[in-house]
Amino acid sequence: MLSEPPSRRGSIACVGLGMVLGSHLTPLARSHIEQADVIFAALSNGIVEKWLERMHPDVRSLQPYYGKGDKSRKVTYQEWVDVMMAEVRKGKVVCGVFYGHPGIFAWSPHAVIEAARSEGYEAHMEPGISADDCLYADLGIDPGRCGCQHFEANQLLFFDTRINTDAYLILWQAGLVGDRSFKRLRTEPAYRQLLVEVLNKDYPLSHEAIVYRGATLPIEQARVRRITLGELPNVDLTAEETVVIPPLSRPRRNRAMMARLDALDRLFQDQR
Repeated sequence: MLSEPPSRRGSIACVGLGMVLGSHLTPLARSHIEQADVIFAALSNGIVEKWLERMHPDVRSLQPYYGKGDKSRKVTYQEWVDVMMAEVRKGKVVCGVFYGHPGIFAWSPHAVIEAARSEGYEAHMEPGISADDCLYADLGIDPGRCGCQHFEANQLLFFDTRINTDAYLILWQAGLVGDRSFKRLRTEPAYRQLLVEVLNKDYPLSHEAIVYRGATLPIEQARVRRITLGELPNVDLTAEETVVIPPLSRPRRNRAMMARLDALDRLFQDQR
């Protein structure tokens, strides 16, 4: 016997809660939360979840799906997609709430939106203030001044990645560098030593490295530790901390291109 079709079409919105509790939520993200039938939450800690529960009567935490032991995070993230899509298929208005920005270092929001759209459901991502937004503010970095390159730290180990030493280098999840299992919560100093060996091809060991963690509660302050690159293996890192490598040198002026621009300026000045 065929089941009755839902009375209305399901949908999903994945929204960002921002990094700092209560301070970064946009009006549009709040609207998605308040108008949803069910909320699925992947947040930084239980305090933030309790705060979210004051906004909606049906908040379902995604944290228990992590499980214990050697369960791969890949399995967990697929389970997140499955449980959210199950409610969408029932015709529910679903809202996935993620800390920071839902599209940055977050596989499940992209995957659930792709799955929903492929089945003909409405799906939307609403951005939030992310860790890099806070990083720029806390460290006084303007990415437009000399450029900024972002890599998940494992990209430097797994691939032959070119680094521009004239720009800032932002390395995410350096505390997990070298992990290929998606099961570990951090890796040992020997793995960070491999990362330093790669970086040492472009930077001296005496070059500054900044270990940064943004605040997530209003009563917290950002944590900033300034070390040398050579000290990085022996510094305890969590998955939430980010390593920032300042520029090694100033960009070199492209004199040939400047000459061509001068010629174009003269040409168009003559035509005025």
